[in-house]
Amino acid sequence: MPHISFLGIGLMGAPMVARLLDAGFSLTLWNRTPDKTQPFAGRVRIAATPAQAAAEADVLITMLENGAVVDQVLYQSGAITGLRPGALVIDMSSIEPATARRHGARVAQLGGGYLDAPVSGGTRGAEAGTLSIMAGGSDADFDRAAPIFPAFGKATHIGPVGSGQLAKLANQAIVGITIGAVSEALLLAAKGGARPDKVREALLGGFAGSKILEQHGERMLARDFEPGAPARIQHKDLRMILDEARAEGLTLPLSQRVFEEYRALLASGHGDVDHSGLLLELERLNGVRLSCGPVAADATDGEQENG
Repeated sequence: MPHISFLGIGLMGAPMVARLLDAGFSLTLWNRTPDKTQPFAGRVRIAATPAQAAAEADVLITMLENGAVVDQVLYQSGAITGLRPGALVIDMSSIEPATARRHGARVAQLGGGYLDAPVSGGTRGAEAGTLSIMAGGSDADFDRAAPIFPAFGKATHIGPVGSGQLAKLANQAIVGITIGAVSEALLLAAKGGARPDKVREALLGGFAGSKILEQHGERMLARDFEPGAPARIQHKDLRMILDEARAEGLTLPLSQRVFEEYRALLASGHGDVDHSGLLLELERLNGVRLSCGPVAADATDGEQENG
């Protein structure tokens, strides 16, 4: 089995590492905050630098916050030059498609293979091994990753390098817009006197049923905004969607509007709540608070709690 170096032991990376260990892979880990690697001490090698991790890898997996971080950690730092000839780089971060193409070209110059393979499914999917993996790259490199991907979930080969990131942008457009729709629908129903928990229950059996309504609707009703996917990451993804749209000459009004709502949510100090916490911005705009009972006026004059 290939030795895997994994960079980025955060909300998503930690359960993904656990899944790889359970599948029997040997690992080297690196994280900017070394303390986050400690739960795995004794079961893995811990690299002091990204360069050390790259040099030890048959397969190098990155799960970092954004394209700028991936670029700095591996490419601007020069750490990628230590990659073994023939090694496979799998970037599972959500980054700009153009950045993925640039990184793929650099890895090819070094004699390695490259896949951009972002994921959807959040921390629940990472823990359960049910992530949806959207991979861009050659057929040969996708085949090389085939023994690894089942530890995380189901992989689909989308097309050439950069295609995985385009699929992830499509995913995040649907997720962000649908979170906004679910927030508005539940608040509308509750304000009119319906029980929002029962509205959600009824809608789940109909055409409006979705994982967003199921999982994030439940979070909204329980006011559980501990981050599975932080709002600041959803905001970042929506910005990438709009940047890509402009580059392709497209206008995406729904994505633009939801981006502005997430921007307002972050400006209110809620960047680290779960992205389902977009409800908090809607509550602030209307001066009310959603609960399973009647909608109440917001006693905090627009300031919302995170939980």
